[in-house]
Amino acid sequence: MKIGILALQGAFAEHGRMLEKLGIQHFQIRRREDLLQGHDGIIIPGGESTVMAKLLRELRLLGPIKEEIENGMPVFGTCAGLILLASRIRNEEAYGFGTMDIAARRNAYGRQLGSFQAYADFGGGGKIEMTFIRAPYIEEAGTEVEVLAVVDGNIVAARQGNQLVTAFHPELTENLAVHRYFCNMAS
Repeated sequence: MKIGILALQGAFAEHGRMLEKLGIQHFQIRRREDLLQGHDGIIIPGGESTVMAKLLRELRLLGPIKEEIENGMPVFGTCAGLILLASRIRNEEAYGFGTMDIAARRNAYGRQLGSFQAYADFGGGGKIEMTFIRAPYIEEAGTEVEVLAVVDGNIVAARQGNQLVTAFHPELTENLAVHRYFCNMAS
């Protein structure tokens, strides 16, 4: 198995370390040509979603990655990745891939000072540590969306077919449960 990690901005190196712990081969996606490498899934890390969307357009990556997702390529978006995959963003125009039937609220917990950690059940597999940094959450999920985690009444992880999203940063903890879940999707 080989996973591509979008490496334009954000916590891409941390996702790489998690995949290494699982023994999963990975590479960084920085240019359109990088997509030519064979891969079984893509991770879209946390970071600044508006900057990432701008870079995706400038580097002509948005269209090809969106096409891969629509054709069934497994994708895992954390934080900003969740926003980029959302088909709707509250009080804003959607500007990313828009492939997942969710409505996201950006910076839902406030600014950097609103960052926090929580423990909650993920996908019925038990409680895991969740790190939220300027995090969004999902306000609405379509009928095909499976809710995987809820914190304080807000949806913070979900899956729709080949797409997995988390509002938190599992790559900033030692727990491999979310990355293992994604790799199982991609295998």
